[in-house]
Amino acid sequence: MRVKMEFIGAVVMLFAAGAAYAEDVNCENAQTQTDMTSCAQARYDEADKALNAQYKQTRAAMVAIDKDLDGDMKGAEQALLKAQRAWINYRDAQCENSGFQARGGTMEPMLVAGCLADLTDLRTKELKALAEGMGN
Repeated sequence: MRVKMEFIGAVVMLFAAGAAYAEDVNCENAQTQTDMTSCAQARYDEADKALNAQYKQTRAAMVAIDKDLDGDMKGAEQALLKAQRAWINYRDAQCENSGFQARGGTMEPMLVAGCLADLTDLRTKELKALAEGMGN
């Protein structure tokens, strides 16, 4: 477990350093592995911001649903929270697994960041559809 946490910590530190570097990289024409990894991390950072904004909107929709329901019928907000926590665990495990395609290599962080971005984009769409289905 300690090794896993150290690995995740190292990947996060690499991503943080890469995000600042990506601002100076032409991500439309990234040439080096460092550039491609930085661009993948920057894409994930943007996807994560969009997810957080959409989550707030969807949560507000769930709170509004709960407000209109009687005591034993409430639970939309808690169900969303439970689902989001489960999704985060799934996303992180799935993307760690995706990184094994290049385990220990310089491509691994790029694969993980790309997976995180892709799954985060999909989750944002799911949350948006959920909120829209609730009338928002």
